[in-house]
Amino acid sequence: MKKVGIIPLRAGSKGIPGKNRKKMLGRPLFSWVLGEAIFSELDEIYIFTDDKKIIDFTTREYTWTEKVKVMKRSQESATDTASTETALLEFSKNVKYDIMVLLQATSPLTTKDDINLALKKIKNEETDSVLSVVKTKRFLWRDNGTSVNYDYKKRPRRQEFDGVNIENGAIYVTTRKQFEKTGIRIGGSIALTYMPEDTLIEIDEFSDWIVLEKLIENRLRKKKSNIDKIKAVVLDVDGVFTSGKVSNDKNGEFTKEFSMRDGMGLELARQEGLNIIVMTSEDSEIVKSRMDKLSVTDLYLGVKDKYSRVEKILKERNLIRSQLAYVGDDINDLANICSVGWGIVPNDGIEDVKLKADLILNNGGGTKAIREAIQFLIKYNSRFKTKK
Repeated sequence: MKKVGIIPLRAGSKGIPGKNRKKMLGRPLFSWVLGEAIFSELDEIYIFTDDKKIIDFTTREYTWTEKVKVMKRSQESATDTASTETALLEFSKNVKYDIMVLLQATSPLTTKDDINLALKKIKNEETDSVLSVVKTKRFLWRDNGTSVNYDYKKRPRRQEFDGVNIENGAIYVTTRKQFEKTGIRIGGSIALTYMPEDTLIEIDEFSDWIVLEKLIENRLRKKKSNIDKIKAVVLDVDGVFTSGKVSNDKNGEFTKEFSMRDGMGLELARQEGLNIIVMTSEDSEIVKSRMDKLSVTDLYLGVKDKYSRVEKILKERNLIRSQLAYVGDDINDLANICSVGWGIVPNDGIEDVKLKADLILNNGGGTKAIREAIQFLIKYNSRFKTKK
């Protein structure tokens, strides 16, 4: 059975302008659910949008996986008044699938496990559709002053109260047969899949954004652990290997300055068994040339969604985030800095990033920052050496 995900995105957003591509903890909002979908059991994931910037970003960024597709959304299905069902009908006419999974970018706490559980539900329980809900033990009231889900005269204790299931708008799964019959996202026999209570929040207003960004940060920090040996370190380039400044020579070419002492730091790291990974959002021949000189073979150029790319690397090498250190200086490094064993920032990094770091170096980018970070990690790893 072919399982296809769709993430519908509109270019126009009145509540929060450019919402879907606005950066949440350093990543475009839509990439949070897309990244999880990539590592789920879905066979394909379609970014269905009329936003050219999102189309260009997705086309460029996710070439490392065959799962991600981009489909242009018509103007008719992308208006303020068009329903999501209008978009699904348009999509369904052009894509072959057995199971369609609607994922909402405004629910960035959705995980690959949530998606897989919903897929399992529709398969194992032989239902026509599945929707995600949150069970909450809140007491609900109507406008006329009558209670909805409990008898206020016999107020139950929380542990004795079953609570109520609330649709959280994150995941909707349907069979092609059900959707072609009804034209709506759920129908026929419907099953529920449960998600944590914090996923009840969707992004409609700016206040939702602030709350969800903090919730994501808290989740990422749960992946952290300072009890594992660091096996690999990911290094940004500009602001880490360099000061972040560029200059032009007389021919108008860009030049960068690299520290020789940082090069020796990489050699020390290799001697201690630390794998060196260099990842930068810039696609630069200057960087490539310098990394060749430093014998860096794990080089990733032009990476915008660094979190997803690191996730792929971890999966390929059977590592977990607590076994990783990450050295970065700007907001596109935030998600990784918050989630790895050691998130490290040079002294002259962006203040918002330094606030999330586990370690702020004494040195700045391009001035022995890498050397200092490596020396710290070597010393930290020494505690894991077998005692005789």
